[in-house]
Amino acid sequence: MLLNDYRWNRASPRAERSGDLPELLVRRLGLQEYLPIFNCMRYLAENAKTERQDEIWLLSHKPVFTQGQAGKPEHVLNSGPIPLIQADRGGQVTYHGPGQLVVYPLLDLRRRKLGARDLVNIVERSVIATLAVFGIEGAARDGAPGVYVDNAKIAALGLRIKNGRSYHGLSLNVNMDLSPFASINPCGFSDLAVCQLADYVADKTLLLQRASQLLCNKLLNELGYEDLFPLADA
Repeated sequence: MLLNDYRWNRASPRAERSGDLPELLVRRLGLQEYLPIFNCMRYLAENAKTERQDEIWLLSHKPVFTQGQAGKPEHVLNSGPIPLIQADRGGQVTYHGPGQLVVYPLLDLRRRKLGARDLVNIVERSVIATLAVFGIEGAARDGAPGVYVDNAKIAALGLRIKNGRSYHGLSLNVNMDLSPFASINPCGFSDLAVCQLADYVADKTLLLQRASQLLCNKLLNELGYEDLFPLADA
């Protein structure tokens, strides 16, 4: 169910090329099944049109394991009743569920003169900046995309670029049941701990909504736009 759409083209005063910024559509989609969202993203990339505006989707998924296109089956230890879906993103297996923030940047990278590595860096910096608002120190790792806190993974990242357009994206663990991660080797690492934002903040009131607004603003800032959501301190 579509909750809200926001059309945004207000450039940040810090943007180097404010006149070049295309209009961007932010969609807040709520709790969604994985497969229809995946199919829709892939269709938009496969049927790219130059006049189509860029979009950012903010949502959560119902419980699902997703396996990257080069994913190894041995990293799925026991999926149990949770469905396992083969995706065409990069990376290995991960889990999505309620209380996790998923962000899909559907961007025309050619128009924005960005490469895949640029987008990875933008997304990781956006997460790290979001965590900093909560007083949490996050870090990226070479060769292991995502963001880590105290050697535990708090955000996973897997992208696909097709026809110069990005799809798939980021999942940030906010306030969720982490136990399904024990059924997989997250992102292909058998000894990788996972954590979530709720482990580090005392006030969990509307935490998913607050994290969603903050992360969206930070991502918009990285892309050269002003904040979309007015925010109080986290």
